[in-house]
Amino acid sequence: LVVLQVRLVMKAHSFIRENVPRVLSSVKDKSSTVHIPRISQYLYFLFAPTLIYRDNYPRNPTIRWGYVATKFAQVLGSLFYAYYIFVRLCIPQFRNSSQETFNLRGLVLCIFNSILPGVLILFLAFFAFLHCWLNAFAEMLRFADRMFYK
Repeated sequence: LVVLQVRLVMKAHSFIRENVPRVLSSVKDKSSTVHIPRISQYLYFLFAPTLIYRDNYPRNPTIRWGYVATKFAQVLGSLFYAYYIFVRLCIPQFRNSSQETFNLRGLVLCIFNSILPGVLILFLAFFAFLHCWLNAFAEMLRFADRMFYK
């Protein structure tokens, strides 16, 4: 939830930083036309996988629905795999700790035995959100500027 709020604050900052100087310069020059972005442009920006506001983005001509379905299937598969890792590797570590008396050795063993599953779940979360979820929404929005590393 906090991650989404940070993303929205960053997007709002980018939107304001791009548009306020334009509006102020047109008011300062007393020009008759003030270019204010439309609501549809702002809504597209909110859902597009970018943090830099532009009035227009490059767009693909079509949506590849098979690609979208594949990405959502990968998100679902990642969630099931993370659940499996959690149930099989994390829960058994801490199940017995509530019935035993507290000792430092048991706590350290539980933590060290949970590091690898925790890292795997973290990698799955990054893969599911940053790769699959954002690429699916980029494809549905026909967002064509996804070749950042090329």
